[in-house]
Amino acid sequence: MTFRSPIFELSSTYIDDMAKLSPMGCTYLGIKGYDHELDDFSVEGRKPSAELISNTLKKLESLQPIDDIDRIAKAVMHERLSSSKELHDTYEEHTMWNVLLSPVHSIRQIFEMMAHESSEDFAIMTERMSKVEWAQNTWFSCIMDMSKMGKVTARRQVLGLINTLETIGKGGYSNFAKKADPANTYPQLHENAKKADAAAAALAIRVKSEYLPLARSEDAFGEDRYRMWARFFTGAQLDLRATYEWGLEDLQNINDRMWRIAPKLKPGAKTLREVADFLDESPDHTVKGNDEILKRLKAFTAAAADRLDGVHFDIDDRIRFCDVRLAPEGSASAAYYMSPSEDLSRPGTTWLPTLGKDVHGWWNLVSTWYHEAIPGHHLQNAVAILEKDRLSRFQRTEAWISGYGEGWALYAERFMDELGAFDEPGIEMGFLSGQGLRAARIVVDIGMHCGYKDKNGNVWNADSARELLINYALLDKEHATSEVDRYLGWPGQAISYKVGERVWMKSREDAKARLGAKFDMKKFHSYALKLGPMGLDPFAVEMSNWDGN
Repeated sequence: MTFRSPIFELSSTYIDDMAKLSPMGCTYLGIKGYDHELDDFSVEGRKPSAELISNTLKKLESLQPIDDIDRIAKAVMHERLSSSKELHDTYEEHTMWNVLLSPVHSIRQIFEMMAHESSEDFAIMTERMSKVEWAQNTWFSCIMDMSKMGKVTARRQVLGLINTLETIGKGGYSNFAKKADPANTYPQLHENAKKADAAAAALAIRVKSEYLPLARSEDAFGEDRYRMWARFFTGAQLDLRATYEWGLEDLQNINDRMWRIAPKLKPGAKTLREVADFLDESPDHTVKGNDEILKRLKAFTAAAADRLDGVHFDIDDRIRFCDVRLAPEGSASAAYYMSPSEDLSRPGTTWLPTLGKDVHGWWNLVSTWYHEAIPGHHLQNAVAILEKDRLSRFQRTEAWISGYGEGWALYAERFMDELGAFDEPGIEMGFLSGQGLRAARIVVDIGMHCGYKDKNGNVWNADSARELLINYALLDKEHATSEVDRYLGWPGQAISYKVGERVWMKSREDAKARLGAKFDMKKFHSYALKLGPMGLDPFAVEMSNWDGN
């Protein structure tokens, strides 16, 4: 294979070498030959990856860019690898797991990403299923080893993980096997799935009896540790206090707009929560049945592509389709997206958690699916995968930065609002509730971890944060609880949405002012997406140099 530069060659070699160390990573990338294995999450199992990162950094630092494309590729790769090395060297990657993200979740999710068409596919899946207990145990050995060093996770996150394991243990793998092979053509798959269920249930007991007593009681990470994670998730140096104050102001502005439309939905409502409850119970604003909601979301995504293609974006036919599937048991309460495989043989996919419900609020899913699918995450990630001439393999597959990615997805929602997509009051309220959620995240995530005080002079905590989400972001109690647990276990990630959106919006408005009549929205979107993922600070600099072409 011929590469445009040594930097691009090193990028590709790194992905191949790292893939060999992560069979699950191979599945996500679409690299064949490793799908029968699972990752080793033990302390020893992580060392080869850390060594590869260190060696690659040394090689990268010795290479000189041949042009601006190379310059960006090197900078992005160096920043992400350096950040990963820091997280490994400080053992943060070993102890950073939570109610939303952990090896337990990843092991269960990976089966959803596998092909199950041919007998060979099922043979591979059956073998991988037999290794669930082993993979889970490698992770458990890791967290126990970390505990001996005094590095433990908060009790709240441990309890959430135990609940996930118990949920999976009640049939998470068996249900998947039944769905993949309803005719029971491959009985060993079902037998291995039952053993995987039992392994999850057994691990729940071990975590509860052996690790939970060791867990720390305090949730907050503290300002220094929080700042490190915020920098990792945003790629920006933030003034945390100023960002917190901006979040408060933005949340108030969003709620003022909510109140302007609330009387159109429920006249006389005294709280926004009343309006949300009305929408949740209204047949005109809900969809009944899981099959029906999947059907509607698929049609909705296709319609979004039709509306935007050729006008505000150029959507390649190879990435036009974005799938919609139900999230597996034990998933978090929020919808999420997973990118296409590197060769596009597996499409980008949005995932809808049902939480055992068969009635879904359409009023707040419309904005969410613009965020997750088109023009949000799917368009952004799929465009990057196509840009093989401009983006290195590392940029296309491993350089995801939450501030850039989630910032774009939230910008996508805002852009659809500008186009008038939320002209029905219920749908508009759904969009605003999503905006309110992301603004509230700024307030409570920074507030809880850094010890800031609310308007009543009390330090933010799980209870006050949950109340804010219920009353200002219109979440129900279950969802609000899940969100707060997530923030407390994933510091700095939750703020990346609004922080990123602000940078995207400012880049666009600055370009309009700078270019005047030469500014073209479709060209702006095309250039920004083809630039590829990077930290928000360097992204702002690169966009400030855009000449409009």
